[in-house]
Amino acid sequence: MLDKHINLTWLRTFEAAARHLNFTETAAELGLTQTAVSLHIRSLEERLGNRLFHRRARHLSLTEIGQAYVPTVRQSLSDISLATTSLFGSATSRMITLKAPISTSALWLAPRLPKFKDLHPDIAFRLVSNIWTDATGFDDVDVELRVGRGDWTDTPSEKLSDEDIVPICSINQRHNAPKLSDLLKGPLIRILGQEADWGRYFAAHDLVMPTDVPEYFVDTMTAAIELAATGGGYAVIIKRLVDMANAAHPRVLIAGDPIPIPNGHYLMRPRSKRSKRPEVLLFENWLREEFSTDTTPDA
Repeated sequence: MLDKHINLTWLRTFEAAARHLNFTETAAELGLTQTAVSLHIRSLEERLGNRLFHRRARHLSLTEIGQAYVPTVRQSLSDISLATTSLFGSATSRMITLKAPISTSALWLAPRLPKFKDLHPDIAFRLVSNIWTDATGFDDVDVELRVGRGDWTDTPSEKLSDEDIVPICSINQRHNAPKLSDLLKGPLIRILGQEADWGRYFAAHDLVMPTDVPEYFVDTMTAAIELAATGGGYAVIIKRLVDMANAAHPRVLIAGDPIPIPNGHYLMRPRSKRSKRPEVLLFENWLREEFSTDTTPDA
């Protein structure tokens, strides 16, 4: 058993060096000299009585015990940062840049952000919306949400939700609830990039996708909801977005049972070696909780 506490600064230096495997890059991240980084690592190794790195000419690698040690150190540092941010906040405003699909952003995320802001008033947000999922990188984005099947190749992802779709129409049809046979007559509102959803919905009810029916094509679920709300026809929309759109003022009627779809919401994982800021980790944990306990806010 160690008879003295480990210097936290040494552990921070070790965690950064384990990510970069380069003392020069570690020094640049931490605002230290390369000599100071080497001293921290050497002091930690002496304190532990074990080598954490193999040092060879122009090559640095973790020893087996170093590889075993770094996940615990990383998690512990993350826990300390999260606890500190959650309990004490910061004297200065911290900005999180968040990128999300426009419909998720407008219908699901934006109504929830004030709740997070109430908990953490010192954290500011820059919300960037996009229509088409693309691989734009993370240079200026702290948190990115995508909707899809999780098969992107530009960066890893973490699934946050499964999704169902439901058909919708104007709330004015509530006194004469439409049947599946009515949906087959259209007009059908189809969303670019998700045109297969109507075929998927009909197939789930052993029906064939109709042909020669009036159709609209729009580029977002937000536009599809607006068009359906004004009597333009029927659309199939992710149910959680419909629930949020109806939360304050019901405008569309759910015109059939939900069916599952392959798409879900995903939290993207940047490949950057830099550690995430504590406020970003805090917000990501909040997002996970919101998706796992999703209930429609009170009107």
